[in-house]
Order: sequence, then structure tokens, then C-alpha cells
Amino acid sequence: MAGKDPIREHLALVLDWHEAHATLDQAVKGLPPRLRGALAQGLPHSIWQLVEHIRLAQKDILEFATRARYRKKNWPADYWPKRPAPPSAEAWRKSLRDYHADLRALAALARNAKLALDQPVPSGTGQTIMRELLLTADHTAYHVGQIVLVRRALGAWPQG
Repeated sequence: MAGKDPIREHLALVLDWHEAHATLDQAVKGLPPRLRGALAQGLPHSIWQLVEHIRLAQKDILEFATRARYRKKNWPADYWPKRPAPPSAEAWRKSLRDYHADLRALAALARNAKLALDQPVPSGTGQTIMRELLLTADHTAYHVGQIVLVRRALGAWPQG
């Protein structure tokens, strides 16, 4: 990491960490489209709902961390899709594309040496840039684990 701040680089990498658990891409890789909206017995969310929730929450955290005029969202309505299945294959692809675009923006925020990591976010009440980056990583990892669990329950997780 010559020339790079190792703390900032680590924060950028931890957003999509793959050392100790699956990434979102790994968790949805090879998932048959018919199972995107399937509900596993005893589990409250489909894989689509979890993927879209990760995207919506990450987008909200990015907006909160960067916008001076952040608009607070309504919980849970603005964070969870109502229906278990994506409305279309394009909605699925768009959700993943948008997730990656916001992930890149958060990684750029982590790497931005002009921003102090302990700097409060513009519209917050003391929350810092570092807190928002770590919150994003933790939240995503938690729900990626749930995606793996749903896939296992549906018999759609690779054995190995």
C-alpha cells in the first residue's frame, strides 16, 4: 500500500470484505431466477428482499454521510420491498448495479484524504464518516449471512 493511507485503504476494502465470509456477489452467484423471490419455511425474507434492503440501506447511509440536506427515511417502509419477488429481471440487475455504484462511492469516501475520518457527517448528530463506513460494512455482512441462510434453506447453496 505504498503511498496509500493503510487505515483508509482498509476501511475501503472492508466495505466488500471477502476474507471471513461471502460477499454479496458470492452470495447471489448462480442463484436461479425462480428462487429470487422464494420464501424459505420459517424465514421472514426472500433473497430479493434482502438484496434490495442491503441496497436501500447502503444508499441511505451514503446520503446521510454526504448530504447536508439529508431526508430521513421512514422505517421500515423505505428500507424493505413489500413483495418477496423482484418485479422483473431488470429490477434485480438494477439493484445489484446500484449497490455496486454506491459501494464504489463509499470506498471513494473512505479513501478521500481531504475528509477526516472522525469528521461528523453534515446532517448528523455526532455520527462520523468512519462510523458510517463501519455501519455499512457490518450491516451488509449481517444480511449477506442471511442470504446464505435462505439459500441453504431453499437447497440452493453450493455444497463444499
